[in-house]
Amino acid sequence: MSLTDSKFKEHLVQFRRELHRHPELAFQETQTAERICRELDRLGITYTNGVAETGILAEIPGGDGGPAVALRADIDALPILEETGLAFASEHEGVMHACGHDGHTTMVLGAAELLARDGALPAPVRILFQPAEEKGAGAQAMIAAGALEGVAMIFGGHVDRNYDTGVIVTHTGAVNASTDTFSIEIEGKGGHAARPHESVDSVVVGSMLVMAIQTIVSREVNPAHPAVVTVGRFEAGTASNVIAGRALLEGTIRTQEAPVREAIIQSLTRICDSVANLHNATIEMSVRQGVPPVINPPEMAELA
Repeated sequence: MSLTDSKFKEHLVQFRRELHRHPELAFQETQTAERICRELDRLGITYTNGVAETGILAEIPGGDGGPAVALRADIDALPILEETGLAFASEHEGVMHACGHDGHTTMVLGAAELLARDGALPAPVRILFQPAEEKGAGAQAMIAAGALEGVAMIFGGHVDRNYDTGVIVTHTGAVNASTDTFSIEIEGKGGHAARPHESVDSVVVGSMLVMAIQTIVSREVNPAHPAVVTVGRFEAGTASNVIAGRALLEGTIRTQEAPVREAIIQSLTRICDSVANLHNATIEMSVRQGVPPVINPPEMAELA
């Protein structure tokens, strides 16, 4: 079978669109897993499902049975309303494959089909379909379930609209940043909008925090060390004529190096303490550490 075989390509296109129509959130990918298993059955590839709840581990024999090479795809979707108008748009309201995991799954299945038909692989290949990438918990759960036991190296990929279709890009060093989530709870003092002097306005406090947070990367992090701090959620208030007594900010921290990661968390803590003192408010900040950065060793990047 050729990579340019029209039937092979069309089958993959249709499979990907089927996944796109039926996206599922982290650790809920039951129908997605069933569809993947049907494809593996069609290809005659042995597999174990229910790994880390909804993950799948498939094996393609090769070589003398020594250490395996693993290919990995993520299978979950995001809680986003699709508004593309595509003929194969999501049929699950409020859930969408907006990060391309339908494409990742399809690509790895296509690779599995080609490898399974080769019949003379120099080493065993393990195919991993990982749940819950978006929650940052799926990889750890798969590892805990033994998915990487006997694996010498692992490869994965991510679609990127900045490159032309058919182009594969790889390089050494950091490829993807670490992902941490922070939550900031503000406790002020609610009151009537006509009497602000009797209140501690959590909207004002939160707004000052948002603006101060923007200076962490621009004024405290060396420009040679990539970093991002984004506030993606700001909730406060119940009515137009009421000063909000409480507010919630949530955001993400993306870095490629551990020292930068720690410095940003320390800066967030300092800013929260300072703004709380300035406005006589109470501010509680918590950070949930996510996955570490993806770093490509030179020899693996060259092999890819």
